[in-house]
Amino acid sequence: MLLSRRRAVAAVLVLFAAATAGCSDLDDPGQGLARNDLVSDLAAQMSGAAALTYEASYHLSGGGTATVAQAQAPTRSAYVYPGGKVTVTTDATTLCDTGANATTCTMTAPATPTSPPPAKVFEGADATGMVLPSTVQALLNAAVLDNDVEVVQHDTTIAGRHATCVRLAGVDGAATRDFTTCITNEGALGSFSGFLNSVRVEVAMTHYAEKVADEMFEVPKKAKLVDRRAQAGGDRP
Repeated sequence: MLLSRRRAVAAVLVLFAAATAGCSDLDDPGQGLARNDLVSDLAAQMSGAAALTYEASYHLSGGGTATVAQAQAPTRSAYVYPGGKVTVTTDATTLCDTGANATTCTMTAPATPTSPPPAKVFEGADATGMVLPSTVQALLNAAVLDNDVEVVQHDTTIAGRHATCVRLAGVDGAATRDFTTCITNEGALGSFSGFLNSVRVEVAMTHYAEKVADEMFEVPKKAKLVDRRAQAGGDRP
Protein backbone atom coordinates (compact mmCIF):
# COMPACT_ATOMS: atom_id res chain seq x y z
CA MET A 1 0.00 0.00 0.00
CA LEU A 2 2.80 2.43 0.92
CA LEU A 3 4.58 1.64 -2.35
CA SER A 4 1.39 2.38 -4.28
CA ARG A 5 1.00 5.74 -2.57
CA ARG A 6 4.61 6.67 -3.36
CA ARG A 7 4.05 5.78 -7.00
CA ALA A 8 0.90 7.92 -7.11
CA VAL A 9 2.71 10.91 -5.61
CA ALA A 10 5.57 10.47 -8.08
CA ALA A 11 3.12 10.38 -10.98
CA VAL A 12 1.48 13.61 -9.81
CA LEU A 13 4.87 15.32 -9.54
CA VAL A 14 5.77 14.21 -13.06
CA LEU A 15 2.50 15.57 -14.46
CA PHE A 16 3.00 18.88 -12.60
CA ALA A 17 6.53 19.23 -13.95
CA ALA A 18 5.33 18.55 -17.51
CA ALA A 19 2.50 21.06 -17.20
CA THR A 20 4.80 23.83 -15.96
CA ALA A 21 7.78 23.09 -18.23
CA GLY A 22 6.53 25.51 -20.87
CA CYS A 23 6.06 28.36 -18.39
CA SER A 24 8.80 30.86 -17.54
CA ASP A 25 9.01 33.71 -15.09
CA LEU A 26 9.06 37.24 -16.53
CA ASP A 27 12.44 37.73 -14.87
CA ASP A 28 13.86 34.70 -16.68
CA PRO A 29 16.73 35.76 -19.03
CA GLY A 30 15.06 33.77 -21.78
CA GLN A 31 11.90 35.83 -21.39
CA GLY A 32 13.97 39.01 -21.70
CA LEU A 33 15.44 37.66 -24.91
CA ALA A 34 11.94 37.04 -26.30
CA ARG A 35 10.92 40.61 -25.48
CA ASN A 36 14.01 41.99 -27.17
CA ASP A 37 13.41 39.79 -30.20
CA LEU A 38 9.99 41.41 -30.65
CA VAL A 39 11.43 44.92 -30.44
CA SER A 40 14.28 43.92 -32.74
CA ASP A 41 11.79 42.62 -35.31
CA LEU A 42 9.90 45.93 -35.27
CA ALA A 43 13.13 47.89 -35.75
CA ALA A 44 14.04 45.61 -38.65
CA GLN A 45 10.60 46.17 -40.21
CA MET A 46 11.15 49.93 -40.09
CA SER A 47 14.60 49.53 -41.62
CA GLY A 48 13.17 47.42 -44.45
CA ALA A 49 10.51 50.06 -45.14
CA ALA A 50 13.24 52.29 -46.59
CA ALA A 51 12.88 50.29 -49.82
CA LEU A 52 9.14 51.01 -50.10
CA THR A 53 7.15 53.63 -51.96
CA TYR A 54 4.37 55.03 -49.79
CA GLU A 55 2.67 58.13 -48.44
CA ALA A 56 1.32 58.31 -44.90
CA SER A 57 -0.62 61.12 -43.23
CA TYR A 58 -0.66 61.72 -39.49
CA HIS A 59 -2.70 63.55 -36.91
CA LEU A 60 -0.48 65.44 -34.45
CA SER A 61 -1.14 66.34 -30.86
CA GLY A 62 -2.47 69.89 -30.90
CA GLY A 63 -4.61 69.29 -33.97
CA GLY A 64 -2.05 69.67 -36.77
CA THR A 65 -1.36 67.22 -39.59
CA ALA A 66 1.80 65.91 -41.21
CA THR A 67 2.74 63.70 -44.14
CA VAL A 68 5.66 61.37 -44.73
CA ALA A 69 6.32 60.20 -48.28
CA GLN A 70 9.07 58.28 -50.02
CA ALA A 71 9.69 56.79 -53.44
CA GLN A 72 12.35 54.77 -55.23
CA ALA A 73 14.34 55.00 -58.48
CA PRO A 74 15.57 57.55 -57.63
CA THR A 75 15.36 57.36 -53.86
CA ARG A 76 13.67 60.43 -52.38
CA SER A 77 11.59 61.39 -49.38
CA ALA A 78 9.46 64.28 -48.17
CA TYR A 79 8.20 65.45 -44.80
CA VAL A 80 5.36 67.97 -44.69
CA TYR A 81 4.33 69.49 -41.38
CA PRO A 82 2.58 72.67 -40.15
CA GLY A 83 4.61 75.60 -41.42
CA GLY A 84 7.27 73.66 -43.28
CA LYS A 85 8.44 70.97 -45.66
CA VAL A 86 11.66 68.99 -46.04
CA THR A 87 12.57 67.07 -49.19
CA VAL A 88 15.57 64.78 -49.44
CA THR A 89 16.62 63.79 -52.96
CA THR A 90 19.79 62.82 -54.78
CA ASP A 91 20.13 66.47 -55.88
CA ALA A 92 19.63 68.30 -52.60
CA THR A 93 18.18 68.48 -49.14
CA THR A 94 15.61 71.27 -49.25
CA LEU A 95 14.07 72.98 -46.24
CA CYS A 96 11.00 75.12 -46.92
CA ASP A 97 9.42 77.61 -44.55
CA THR A 98 5.78 77.71 -45.57
CA GLY A 99 4.46 79.46 -42.48
CA ALA A 100 5.33 83.00 -43.56
CA ASN A 101 3.46 85.12 -46.13
CA ALA A 102 6.07 84.13 -48.73
CA THR A 103 7.45 80.57 -48.88
CA THR A 104 11.25 80.32 -48.81
CA CYS A 105 13.12 77.11 -49.62
CA THR A 106 16.80 76.60 -48.87
CA MET A 107 18.71 73.92 -50.76
CA THR A 108 21.83 72.30 -49.30
CA ALA A 109 24.12 69.53 -50.54
CA PRO A 110 22.43 66.14 -50.97
CA ALA A 111 22.80 63.61 -48.22
CA THR A 112 25.23 60.72 -48.52
CA PRO A 113 25.52 57.53 -46.46
CA THR A 114 28.44 59.08 -44.56
CA SER A 115 26.97 62.57 -44.22
CA PRO A 116 23.23 62.44 -43.49
CA PRO A 117 21.13 65.62 -43.44
CA PRO A 118 21.96 67.84 -40.46
CA ALA A 119 19.58 67.40 -37.56
CA LYS A 120 18.72 71.11 -37.68
CA VAL A 121 16.92 70.53 -40.99
CA PHE A 122 14.22 68.69 -39.06
CA GLU A 123 14.05 71.04 -36.07
CA GLY A 124 10.98 72.74 -37.53
CA ALA A 125 9.20 69.42 -37.84
CA ASP A 126 10.13 68.43 -34.28
CA ALA A 127 8.76 71.73 -32.96
CA THR A 128 5.32 70.98 -34.41
CA GLY A 129 5.12 67.60 -32.70
CA MET A 130 5.94 65.53 -35.76
CA VAL A 131 7.91 62.35 -35.03
CA LEU A 132 10.19 61.08 -37.79
CA PRO A 133 10.21 57.32 -38.47
CA SER A 134 14.00 57.39 -38.06
CA THR A 135 13.56 58.74 -34.52
CA VAL A 136 11.27 55.87 -33.55
CA GLN A 137 13.61 53.35 -35.16
CA ALA A 138 16.49 54.71 -33.08
CA LEU A 139 14.39 54.37 -29.91
CA LEU A 140 13.57 50.75 -30.75
CA ASN A 141 17.23 49.99 -31.43
CA ALA A 142 18.11 51.45 -28.02
CA ALA A 143 15.47 49.23 -26.39
CA VAL A 144 16.94 46.14 -28.06
CA LEU A 145 20.20 46.70 -26.16
CA ASP A 146 18.42 46.92 -22.80
CA ASN A 147 17.63 43.50 -21.30
CA ASP A 148 15.66 45.08 -18.46
CA VAL A 149 13.19 46.98 -20.61
CA GLU A 150 9.53 46.29 -19.88
CA VAL A 151 7.50 45.37 -22.98
CA VAL A 152 3.75 45.06 -23.38
CA GLN A 153 2.57 44.07 -26.86
CA HIS A 154 -0.76 44.07 -28.67
CA ASP A 155 -2.04 44.11 -32.26
CA THR A 156 -4.36 46.67 -33.82
CA THR A 157 -5.47 48.20 -37.12
CA ILE A 158 -4.43 51.75 -38.04
CA ALA A 159 -5.67 53.48 -41.19
CA GLY A 160 -6.69 50.08 -42.52
CA ARG A 161 -3.24 48.54 -41.97
CA HIS A 162 -2.44 45.80 -39.48
CA ALA A 163 0.07 46.98 -36.89
CA THR A 164 2.01 45.60 -33.95
CA CYS A 165 2.12 47.89 -30.92
CA VAL A 166 4.55 47.88 -28.00
CA ARG A 167 4.55 49.86 -24.78
CA LEU A 168 8.14 50.14 -23.55
CA ALA A 169 9.19 51.29 -20.10
CA GLY A 170 12.60 51.87 -18.56
CA VAL A 171 14.63 52.10 -21.78
CA ASP A 172 18.21 53.10 -20.94
CA GLY A 173 20.25 55.26 -23.31
CA ALA A 174 17.25 56.50 -25.29
CA ALA A 175 15.78 59.94 -25.94
CA THR A 176 12.78 58.88 -23.85
CA ARG A 177 12.64 56.03 -21.34
CA ASP A 178 8.93 55.28 -21.72
CA PHE A 179 6.93 55.31 -24.94
CA THR A 180 4.30 53.48 -26.96
CA THR A 181 4.52 52.93 -30.68
CA CYS A 182 2.73 50.94 -33.37
CA ILE A 183 4.48 49.72 -36.53
CA THR A 184 2.52 48.48 -39.53
CA ASN A 185 3.32 45.18 -41.21
CA GLU A 186 4.96 47.19 -44.01
CA GLY A 187 7.30 48.85 -41.50
CA ALA A 188 5.68 52.30 -41.55
CA LEU A 189 5.17 54.28 -38.36
CA GLY A 190 1.57 53.78 -37.29
CA SER A 191 1.59 55.81 -34.09
CA PHE A 192 3.80 57.13 -31.31
CA SER A 193 3.16 58.48 -27.84
CA GLY A 194 5.88 59.65 -25.46
CA PHE A 195 8.16 62.47 -24.38
CA LEU A 196 10.77 63.88 -26.78
CA ASN A 197 12.87 66.89 -25.81
CA SER A 198 10.86 67.05 -22.57
CA VAL A 199 7.64 67.57 -24.54
CA ARG A 200 4.88 64.99 -24.81
CA VAL A 201 4.09 64.18 -28.44
CA GLU A 202 1.47 61.96 -29.99
CA VAL A 203 1.08 61.06 -33.64
CA ALA A 204 -1.39 58.69 -35.28
CA MET A 205 -1.60 57.59 -38.89
CA THR A 206 -4.85 58.56 -40.62
CA HIS A 207 -4.09 57.56 -44.23
CA TYR A 208 -1.72 55.22 -46.08
CA ALA A 209 -1.19 54.86 -49.83
CA GLU A 210 1.30 52.85 -51.87
CA LYS A 211 1.53 55.51 -54.60
CA VAL A 212 3.04 58.99 -54.31
CA ALA A 213 2.57 61.90 -56.74
CA ASP A 214 5.83 63.39 -58.08
CA GLU A 215 4.89 66.89 -56.91
CA MET A 216 5.20 65.64 -53.35
CA PHE A 217 8.98 65.90 -53.76
CA GLU A 218 8.97 69.25 -55.56
CA VAL A 219 9.50 72.75 -54.18
CA PRO A 220 6.17 74.56 -53.60
CA LYS A 221 5.14 76.81 -56.46
CA LYS A 222 6.12 80.51 -56.22
CA ALA A 223 8.61 79.73 -53.45
CA LYS A 224 11.73 81.86 -53.12
CA LEU A 225 14.65 79.49 -53.67
CA VAL A 226 18.01 79.86 -51.90
CA ASP A 227 20.62 77.49 -53.34
CA ARG A 228 23.50 76.81 -50.95
CA ARG A 229 24.73 73.57 -52.49
CA ALA A 230 27.85 75.23 -53.84
CA GLN A 231 30.09 77.57 -51.88
CA ALA A 232 29.28 80.37 -54.32
CA GLY A 233 25.57 79.54 -54.38
CA GLY A 234 23.06 82.35 -54.14
CA ASP A 235 19.43 83.25 -54.46
CA ARG A 236 17.47 82.17 -57.48
CA PRO A 237 13.98 83.29 -58.44
